[in-house]
Amino acid sequence: MAKRTRIIEGTWNCTSCDTRDIPARHRSCPSCNNPREETGKESEFEFGGVDAASGKSLREGVTDEKALSAAAAGVDWFCDYCGASNRGNAPQCRNCRAQRADTSRTLSEDPEPADAPPPPPPAPKRSRRKWLFVGLGVFSLFATCVIWGSRSHNVTGQVTSTEWTRTVHRETFQRVSKTGWRDELRATPPRMPVNGQGEVAGVENIRNCVTRQRGTRQVADGTEHVCETKSRRVQCGTEEKCTRKKMGNGFMKEECNDVPKYCNESYEDCRDRTRYRTEPVFDLSCTYDTYAWTEVDRRQESGRDSAPRWPQLSTGSLDRLRREEKYVVRIGYTDDGAKEHQLEPKNESEFLSWKMGQSVPLQVSNFGSVTVLAGDVKR
Repeated sequence: MAKRTRIIEGTWNCTSCDTRDIPARHRSCPSCNNPREETGKESEFEFGGVDAASGKSLREGVTDEKALSAAAAGVDWFCDYCGASNRGNAPQCRNCRAQRADTSRTLSEDPEPADAPPPPPPAPKRSRRKWLFVGLGVFSLFATCVIWGSRSHNVTGQVTSTEWTRTVHRETFQRVSKTGWRDELRATPPRMPVNGQGEVAGVENIRNCVTRQRGTRQVADGTEHVCETKSRRVQCGTEEKCTRKKMGNGFMKEECNDVPKYCNESYEDCRDRTRYRTEPVFDLSCTYDTYAWTEVDRRQESGRDSAPRWPQLSTGSLDRLRREEKYVVRIGYTDDGAKEHQLEPKNESEFLSWKMGQSVPLQVSNFGSVTVLAGDVKR
């Protein structure tokens, strides 16, 4: 459809007698005859609301010939002597008959749309305020707990016991039987260790090969017709869209056009694709001989308030020893009752630095976490 044009008339409020909603065609107040002037916001016109979807003014267009003539007269100008507003095509002031001068002020046009679509209604203030207070309360409580828990105080503890456990494992490099897939087995002679190292496991006596399932595979098994529901944007008619421009004289020019309207349309996207089935994969599994480190003996010793020592185990030419150690230092202290803090030194030298009855400075937080202070060093 063709472009449609309408003239919308604005209204103004008299600041002398407070008469409101005076049509723009009236340059003086109908109640008190006060001329409309630039000051006092009398030349700030109200044009009403607009439709949010189309941008079209909710007011009726002007059809009165007198009003249309006033709109076509051009931008209003204000008299330099009395301040009254005048039609754009008037050569002299209608109020005091002074001639229009080059310095006469005008009511500027608005190059932008006169009214923006109304914003969405705000959320109820009471609900927002309620949840704001709830959030602030939760945050304040959390911050208070963190600050309180991070505070600490110093106490002096005492080493109440030192404990150690040491374990020695004897492993021997001996022949064992294992199973493996035939394509991964290569006959390799073993090599015995020297001083517990340098060994090669080897693969010998491959035998008793049987067929077993090794896995699965996907095999093409024809085709299948599959459909997927999708959506797309399609034109579904037209819709009216309007723009507005103030004319600088209390009137507004509105232009409306029909533009394509788009909607979401659901459709089925169908195609043929390859169908697959799962099939087992079989291969040969065989038994073979090899060598591996196998634990054959272990000894463990532990002690309390004494120097640690290793248990003794004799070894052969194909043996090796594997050692494990664990240390514990217990520190007793008083803080709202008798309590204990446990340390686990990483090695023997660190363990031996702790002595029975030794005083230990501690830092205890309100949450109960304990830090051992050793001079300037924290543990």
